[in-house]
Amino acid sequence: MVTAPSKVRPAGYGRAQAVFTVDVEDWFQVSAFDSHVSRSSWETLESRVERSTDRLLALCADTGTKGTFFTLGWVADRYPALVRRIAEQGHEVASHGYWHQRIPTLSEAEFRADVQRARAVLEDVSGTPVTGYRAPSFSLTDEVPWATRVLVEEGYQYDSSRFPIARPGYGTASGERVPHLLHTEAGALHEYPPAVWPVGALQVPVAGGGWFRQFPAWLIHRGLDAVLQSGQPAVFYLHPWEVDPGQPRLPVGLLTRVRHYRGLGACEHRLRALLQRFEFTSFHHLFQAA
Repeated sequence: MVTAPSKVRPAGYGRAQAVFTVDVEDWFQVSAFDSHVSRSSWETLESRVERSTDRLLALCADTGTKGTFFTLGWVADRYPALVRRIAEQGHEVASHGYWHQRIPTLSEAEFRADVQRARAVLEDVSGTPVTGYRAPSFSLTDEVPWATRVLVEEGYQYDSSRFPIARPGYGTASGERVPHLLHTEAGALHEYPPAVWPVGALQVPVAGGGWFRQFPAWLIHRGLDAVLQSGQPAVFYLHPWEVDPGQPRLPVGLLTRVRHYRGLGACEHRLRALLQRFEFTSFHHLFQAA
């Protein structure tokens, strides 16, 4: 059970800092591709996650950016040197689960095993504590109230999964858009929602991902500015495959095709401009500064 968000604010609340995050997964592990790509076929497909993540690491080095890399345990098991490079370059290694399965598709026991396994391999490979979590497809919603308690019991201290938007498949439309504490029988979890910009009655998602490639750059910049000016952290995210326009194309439906492939060619250029415009940090440094 999760009680109402606490009025006692979490670490970093009220600190107007931009937080750069990366969901480290391969191009074929996207939830929208679940009906086209089986997990049993992953080993047979061309992996591009290492080279794509290295492109992001190079961009971070060029712009002096530090961030949090929410990494799949599956990726860490197969590319441990990549995870070590992330840590050695001063970024935070956090958990994106092991198998990239949406939480509502799992039982409580299956979810516990997944986050437990992911944290163990990430800590072993990186040599650093793993205290943060982001659910695949932002699927830590009110539909799975037990998941927050499991995260606390498994040693996670913060989460960045509860996206306060209304979209089929994920999102918590009634969720808070500012950092807050989620209380469970096992203790509290610090929650840092991805950035949304309130414009009248609208909650405009300016946190990155597909919106970063679909929306005009000025809108993303203005929205992040607005969040920061309100005195709150502005959480931004991206995937390595979003700077890889050469990735294989799958025969998906029109909506998925637009959401996934549109804007890939310009994404790296747009990201460089964003990283030059804002000073980004990691969740780890946000906690340290609190």
